[in-house]
Amino acid sequence: MIERFYSSSNEKLNFKFVQNDEDFIVTELPLKFSGHGNFIIFQVEKSNMDTWELIERFSDYLGVYSNEIGYAGLKDKRATTSQYISIPKKYSKEMKAFKSSKIKILNSTLHNQKLNIGDLEGNRFKINLHNVEIIELNQIQKVIKQISKKGMPNYFGYQRFGKEVEENFQKAKDLVYGETIIKDKKLSKMLIAAYQSSFFNEWLANRIKSNEEDFKLFDGDIFNEFKREKLFTPKKITDQILKDFQNQKVSPTGLLPGRKVFRAIGEARVIEEMYDDMYIQEKGYRREAIVFPKDITCKYNSADKTCTLEFSLPKGSYATVLIEKLGNKNLN
Repeated sequence: MIERFYSSSNEKLNFKFVQNDEDFIVTELPLKFSGHGNFIIFQVEKSNMDTWELIERFSDYLGVYSNEIGYAGLKDKRATTSQYISIPKKYSKEMKAFKSSKIKILNSTLHNQKLNIGDLEGNRFKINLHNVEIIELNQIQKVIKQISKKGMPNYFGYQRFGKEVEENFQKAKDLVYGETIIKDKKLSKMLIAAYQSSFFNEWLANRIKSNEEDFKLFDGDIFNEFKREKLFTPKKITDQILKDFQNQKVSPTGLLPGRKVFRAIGEARVIEEMYDDMYIQEKGYRREAIVFPKDITCKYNSADKTCTLEFSLPKGSYATVLIEKLGNKNLN
């Protein structure tokens, strides 16, 4: 089990969090659609159904291959979620007759291209925490203020690694080193993605442990500039970079090992090298180490001791990691 480290100064809280369709609600924040073109964009709401099942339902209904249906992001099964999918405009007549007890079509518009993974701004979450005592609420509110100012670790959440974490890790390692072959390409890709993610999480935990109060920047770190989504590597950490980081304009990034990926240099590479695997043949990536949740609200019902949180996260970030940060504990 890869522990996601948060703080040694805060106590672990005992609130209850259960991921289900009543306590975990997700709304996808889309990019701007063109309003014209050969694809229909549908906003669909579903409960207790992941994105793969959603796509399968529509592909079976239309009698088309699943790859004709586009989507911007993967959504959890144990939740109520709304997300956007694209379907070729020629199926508009069939879609008007679509009915399902588990899927609601909320609205639609036209777009000039098929949706691809990553074609979204982020997600808005509404989450209930139960059995929250007043003293715990005070710590939650304190941590929310810290997160709003300094951001939070952008760990991959427990969902990324599956239920059998150690077993899946070993399977992925055997795949990478050629000691086993898995014919199911989708499963193989998921295992290796989880393997890559484990290196990132361990690297991030190391960096946070070394300086909990303020995430320390090192010469040679690779940064992402949020506005332009552009990576850059300064040889020295200047006052301007520190200022841009504090103003939530840039974030240092960590490595998901693989081919065709930039690697850090200098001091930053010395640490990163401990969490690299040059044998991985899948494409590598850089991921922001710190992300900045937006518009966080916290409402407390003293009668039933429920704390309701609402917040937005950029694409690829996990709401469960924010919950872990608040509780200073791993959920799974």
